[in-house]
Amino acid sequence: MLRIYSERTATYCDGVSRRSFLQLGVAGVASVGLADVLRAKAQSAEAGAAPKDTAVILLWLDGGPSHLDTYDMKPDAPVEFRGIWRPIKTNVPGVEFTELFPLQAKIADKFSIIRSLYHNDGDHFGGAHRMLTGRAGANGANTPGKAPGFGAIAAKVCGARKHGMPPYIAVPFASSVGLRPGYFGGNYLGHEYNPFETEGTPTVRISRSTASTCRRD
Repeated sequence: MLRIYSERTATYCDGVSRRSFLQLGVAGVASVGLADVLRAKAQSAEAGAAPKDTAVILLWLDGGPSHLDTYDMKPDAPVEFRGIWRPIKTNVPGVEFTELFPLQAKIADKFSIIRSLYHNDGDHFGGAHRMLTGRAGANGANTPGKAPGFGAIAAKVCGARKHGMPPYIAVPFASSVGLRPGYFGGNYLGHEYNPFETEGTPTVRISRSTASTCRRD
C-alpha cells in the first residue's frame, strides 16, 4: 500500500518543507555497480555529452502481488499454473493485463513491461537485497545490507537536482522486508546517502521568535 502524507508543516531553515515526496529509486540495473556508474559518468563527460535531467519513481511492494495477478496471467497455461483473473486487451496489440487494471490497459503504450528480470534466491531478505542493490549478500540469518541501494548510488553520483532538496526520498519511509531503511540505505557509502523519509525524519523548524534561529525536534 502506498501512503502519501500531504499535511502542511513548518518550513526548514533552508526553505524545505515536509511535503509529500515520491521515492527516487533505480531498478532493473542488477548487474551495474557503483564503480561502473562512476566510470560511465566520467566517460560521458569526456565525450561532451549533456547530462540528462532524469528522475525515477520506484513503487516497492514488500510481499506484493504476483505477476500472475498483474501483467503475466499465463491464461493458456494449465489451471494449476495460470492466474485466477481474466486477461483483458490493452491499447497495444498482443499485450494483455489482468482485468484488475482497466485504466492501465488504456495507456499501455506509455510504459514498458519487463518480464525477463528474475533471480533464483528464494530467501525474502536475499531476494530483496538483490532487487534493490543488484548484489547478493543478505539472507534471513544475516539480514543487514551489504551494498548500497540503487537510490543511494544515484544520490552519491548525481546529488540533488535542486539546491536544498533531498536527492533521494522515501514516502512515507524506506523499508524492505520490515527493515528500515533496509536495502534502500547507503550502507558502505554512509548514512548520508540514506533516503530522506517524509515520516519519521527529524525536522528542523523555524523559531517563532526569529527566522534565523532553528531548533531540532
